[in-house]
Amino acid sequence: MSHKRQQSLKMARLLTATLIAGGLSVTGAVHAQEELTFAHVYETSEPYHEWALWAADEIEERTDGRYSISVHPASSLGKESDINEGLQLGTVDLIYTGNQFAGRFYGPVGIAGAPYMFRDFDHWQAYADSDLFKEIAQGYQDETGNVPLAMNYYGRRHVTSNEPINTPEDMQDLKIRTPNAPMYMMFPEAVGANPTPIAFSEVYLALQQGVVDAQENPLPTIRAKAFHEVQDYINLTGHITDSLITIAGGPLWNRLSEEDREVFREVYTEAGERITQDILKSEEELVAWFEEQGVTVNEVDIEPFREATIPAHNGEAATWDQETYDRLQAIGQ
Repeated sequence: MSHKRQQSLKMARLLTATLIAGGLSVTGAVHAQEELTFAHVYETSEPYHEWALWAADEIEERTDGRYSISVHPASSLGKESDINEGLQLGTVDLIYTGNQFAGRFYGPVGIAGAPYMFRDFDHWQAYADSDLFKEIAQGYQDETGNVPLAMNYYGRRHVTSNEPINTPEDMQDLKIRTPNAPMYMMFPEAVGANPTPIAFSEVYLALQQGVVDAQENPLPTIRAKAFHEVQDYINLTGHITDSLITIAGGPLWNRLSEEDREVFREVYTEAGERITQDILKSEEELVAWFEEQGVTVNEVDIEPFREATIPAHNGEAATWDQETYDRLQAIGQ
């Protein structure tokens, strides 16, 4: 063997040893890591972001570094409608989105975002674990090519305002900010309020400047976005038991192996369970916290609000059929 050949073999062995010592394989070094983008509209202080970061680390580890996921919070890649469109275009790979926004692309998904659709948290959890949700998720996938991976509890939505709200009549002509999706407008319209869509990132300023009189969100979100700084009352209407769906874009899903698809499902399902527990815990603790900040937390009788809203469930705004509605209402009974 020539001296040059010996030197080449020696260098090859040295390179292999270095790669192995660094935790890489020779094969792994050849395949470039794929960079993926996860977009959402929530603050970095919220569980959604925390567990999205955790999921990114888990996926990188469980796929032996084949995928690296950068998480973009707080509408940094656009408002919710933008990131939903980004999934279709392939400009983002993964998102959190409300059922109401996903429902724009496949109507039945929106049923989980309708006001007073769920009796309580247990009813929502039973739906999230049900065959009905699996069927609806499959319908959404068939329609869009995008793949729902997990449900994440978002909390019960309540109305904040500068005047107390105790009855539906108190909401007459109230200019209330809602997200720009029809299901969010169903409750205000049912009680005679004036729903006003404003981008999530602009709500604080809109409240501060009096562009709108009120807004509605779960307690953890009210705290994270500091809406209590510019509103005097939190009225516990509990009108939507809300959730987010973690969705993978079709272009990403189509290039994942079956093995990697299972990893993504497992990781985001686990993240969703952890988010749900964090939000439940926050909801239990935050009433006392808000009161300590000088905000009035107003307990209200929700039955008149529910009675005003339920007739709209299968009205013109419904994007589901009667059978789907009846199946959802029968869950857990």
